[in-house]
Amino acid sequence: MQFLIVMVLLLVVMYVLMIRPQRKRQQEQQLMIEGARVGDDVLTTGGIYGTIERVEGDDLVVEIADGLTVHMTRRGIAAVLPPEEEEEVSDEVVDAAEDEAGITADEEPVTSEADADATAGDRR
Repeated sequence: MQFLIVMVLLLVVMYVLMIRPQRKRQQEQQLMIEGARVGDDVLTTGGIYGTIERVEGDDLVVEIADGLTVHMTRRGIAAVLPPEEEEEVSDEVVDAAEDEAGITADEEPVTSEADADATAGDRR
């Protein structure tokens, strides 16, 4: 009888720790794929980044390069990427970085002769 109780408890623990979280991740993945719309950036299961151009039912037309599109099913999407936000660097941030580096506006950057000579990097 005690063995049966231990087995049942072990199965319950396994369900709570392994099966339930996996099902939750699968549902989230499925909702993400179903929610893909025109203009979304996606990552395909083949590792190719692209942008959805058209949605035709379960089929998608994804632009992977300028003028290059591929037709694929929704199951071919590994992830819908969040939109990229362009970060604007304010002058205050640049000034603060220059102050930390000890650079003033009237100083010139230090370069070596190797930087000035374009062929110096090609010598071996």
